[in-house]
Amino acid sequence: MLKSAPRLHTELHLTETRRHTTAGNMAKTFVGTWKLVESENFDDYLKALGVDSALRQVASRDKPTLIITTEGDGSITVKSQSTLKNAEVKFKLDEEFDVTTSDDRKTKNVVSLDNGRLVQRQQWDDNETTIEREVVGDKLIAKCKMADVVAVRTYVKEA
Repeated sequence: MLKSAPRLHTELHLTETRRHTTAGNMAKTFVGTWKLVESENFDDYLKALGVDSALRQVASRDKPTLIITTEGDGSITVKSQSTLKNAEVKFKLDEEFDVTTSDDRKTKNVVSLDNGRLVQRQQWDDNETTIEREVVGDKLIAKCKMADVVAVRTYVKEA
């Protein structure tokens, strides 16, 4: 029994290393600078979140740039740069992190990798929204879901 324990530990470590390597390689698909080029139903999505009218008007016209990078430790950084607000979040897949949103909601977030998509679950009070990001060709498609409202934001990769 004692002789097999180190082997079991090694196998578990290798499995965990493979999982992180696969997730890290998949997350690298998202690495780059992405410019918003199309936004569908975003005002309705913001309304479903409870964002006030004035902020919705500004946010709906805004064309943010996303800059996504990865680190050697497996962390992912997403920077959003726009005329409305610059923001940055750093996280590791499947680990909870806090975000204060542009409309001042204090949220708990977890991002996971699901069939090639980065899926962010954001919770506050008794609410939850989901943002699914997927790279399709040279586009990053973000589906923002709140209850039965879905917005689709399309970004193109910059050089």
